[in-house]
Amino acid sequence: MLSSATTHPAPTKPGNRWVVLVGGVLVQLTIGAVYAWSTMSRALQADESAWDISGVQAAIPFEVAIGMLFVGTFLGGRVQDRRGPRVVALSGVVVYSIGIILAGLTRDTSDLWLLILGYGVLGGFGLGLAYIVPIAMLQKWFPDKRGLITGVAVGGFGFGAVITSPMMNRLISGIDDYQAQPTKAFIWLGVAYLVVGAIGASVFRNPPEGYTVAGAAQSGGAATSPPAGRDFTQKEAMSTPQWYLLTLVLTVSVTAGISLISVAADAATDIASFSVAAAATLVGIMGLFNGGGRIFWAAVSDRIGRRSAFVGILGLQGLALLAIPHIGNIVVFYVLCAIVYTCYGGAFGTLPATAGDFFGVRHSGAIYGLMLIGWSIGGIIGPLLITWLIGDDKAYTLGFTVMGLIALVGVILPIISRPPKHT
Repeated sequence: MLSSATTHPAPTKPGNRWVVLVGGVLVQLTIGAVYAWSTMSRALQADESAWDISGVQAAIPFEVAIGMLFVGTFLGGRVQDRRGPRVVALSGVVVYSIGIILAGLTRDTSDLWLLILGYGVLGGFGLGLAYIVPIAMLQKWFPDKRGLITGVAVGGFGFGAVITSPMMNRLISGIDDYQAQPTKAFIWLGVAYLVVGAIGASVFRNPPEGYTVAGAAQSGGAATSPPAGRDFTQKEAMSTPQWYLLTLVLTVSVTAGISLISVAADAATDIASFSVAAAATLVGIMGLFNGGGRIFWAAVSDRIGRRSAFVGILGLQGLALLAIPHIGNIVVFYVLCAIVYTCYGGAFGTLPATAGDFFGVRHSGAIYGLMLIGWSIGGIIGPLLITWLIGDDKAYTLGFTVMGLIALVGVILPIISRPPKHT
């Protein structure tokens, strides 16, 4: 009996991993609220606002946040290996929430720098710290459901705007003082993020040494090994052209998709004549497709292959973006936006598994964490480019045509990508 106990570690208490999963989803919902920025952006540009800034100025805090998140994922992925997931996730949630609350203390255009510092620099850095932790941690708890759980983990992030966008709009439109200073809504939201995120992160922990699940693929099995049975180190992966091709695939998908996300509320009112409230509702509902797309495309990629899935993600996204500025019908506008959001989220749901297919899973967290630089690059280029193209003349046709063509040209990337030789 002693020998058996030594060879086979005692299993963890039933249900533990599901509690950890719920905590992971809560953290991802909290930081995923960053996608509700277009609702705040529109409020900042309103005539009754003390800000009344241009579209390009209003895009800067969001762009900085997306740019900073890579710094957080880069550091978070390494610190959690030494200190564990809980301390990294809690640190990320606290920094993120403080940044949002600080953004809520801004008053007018003269405080734009503070809004960028709070929402962009601190918010983005904290977001990155917290984002990478559940993805790596939950794959250890669910070796039997690795693909599904990865989709659920990043899916929670996509659902964040579903809750935040209408809540933000209600605060801004329901309180007279907030219409002039809409950023005050960030104070209440930041406190809520801190509470919910801290509750979720408090249950984070890695499974015990030797943890297994009945029916799960064991080390060396087909589900956990690359085609030729070798795991690349981070350095080895980055020495291959495939790492750069996959990172470029993510960059192109983010550039195209986030261009719509950053101007969704304005595009809805200007192109399809949505009311302000209806536009905020659209942004919230689209969060469902952003989150659902991460799970949907990850599942589809299991059936048709990762490369074929990315062809569909980029191709459908490009065609929908080309059509959006020509659609005045509300229902069709909803459908096209849903396609873009689903494909945008799908890239995040599919890429972790693709990285595992190409480079093995042992170091996939570090390898994928570095690939997220594509998220930062695309997150800066996309909003800047489309707001510049649209301009004060509201040239939506020009803006969305350029972004759609970028996605369609990007289709060639997954076509030419091949897994590296595992020698």
